Amino acid sequence: MTPPLARHPHPTVKAQSLAWLMFERPDLDRTERFLTDFGLRVAARTDEALFLRGTEPSPFCYVAVQGRRPRFAGFGLRVGSVEDLTKLAALPGASGIEPSPWPGGGERVRLTDPSGFAVHAVHGAADAEALPHRAPMPLNVAGAHPRINGTQRPPVAPPEVLRLGHVVLEVVDFQATFHWYLQHFGFIPSDVQVLPDGSPAVAFLRLDLGDRPADHHTLALAQGVVPTYSHSAYEVVDADAVGMGHRVLKDRGWRHAWGVGRHILGSQIFDYWHDPYGDKHEHYTDGDLFTAEVPTGVHPTSRDAMAQWGEPMPRSFSRPALTPLTLLHILRNVRRGPDLSLGKLLTLARLFG
Repeated sequence: MTPPLARHPHPTVKAQSLAWLMFERPDLDRTERFLTDFGLRVAARTDEALFLRGTEPSPFCYVAVQGRRPRFAGFGLRVGSVEDLTKLAALPGASGIEPSPWPGGGERVRLTDPSGFAVHAVHGAADAEALPHRAPMPLNVAGAHPRINGTQRPPVAPPEVLRLGHVVLEVVDFQATFHWYLQHFGFIPSDVQVLPDGSPAVAFLRLDLGDRPADHHTLALAQGVVPTYSHSAYEVVDADAVGMGHRVLKDRGWRHAWGVGRHILGSQIFDYWHDPYGDKHEHYTDGDLFTAEVPTGVHPTSRDAMAQWGEPMPRSFSRPALTPLTLLHILRNVRRGPDLSLGKLLTLARLFG
């Protein structure tokens, strides 16, 4: 077995970027209102699907498909070549190579990870034209004062989302899911948070881009009691954009989740908001960038380990909704899951419940 925290020596492919997130939503109009207030732009819309983008050239980064119930459906990863698609198509349970029907086109292979999340590997999608966005605000700091005879007046408007940054998933089968992404997409663990018994609780995974800097994490996996979406994060131009997003979303009646603060692992200045269905979406800026040579860090996990400053992470932030069906799933997962024991469940409840 691959050592618990080691990168895989010979991955099937190395993913190049996070392409998109996929959701099902009963009300596309309400979904569009939140996401445009959040700062995404509508790229295309049909009766059955809503596609949104940031200012960077990706044709879209978020798709909401009409569905009877709200759910996270999975995500897409860009790979580097048709040969990569061919290798992935040979994996058990993978689809063949097929045309992507979504904006930008290209070809894709559809897979399912060990936790049941859909993963689309895509290659050859055409870029769209980049959209303009405001420049970062010049800051007067100790020893450097670039703004003389000028003021700071960011526009009172939704912040311009530049791009989709990362997605965080809660999984029951942590080890199997963790190693699947390392083995088949070449992810590198940047930092891993462990429980008192040494077992991993959260793994922050970055892309292996060699000497090119990559985000501290593009995908993060957290030990959960049911497999579920935790949150997704979207880069904005600076801290003023994070703060203005907070003001605009509050003024327009959306529900806040956590922030503003600065993370410890990844260092992002962050602010989290609930969409109409309770799913968390994060504005962030000033995240860490690592090349492939940086080794994995190992840290104890706790609520206090989540932020350098700002309010502590609310206990509601990571607590699942305890419906009768959820409780039944938790009971089944504790009984069958190799990574979720009753003792670990009690530890997670004590640390985060």
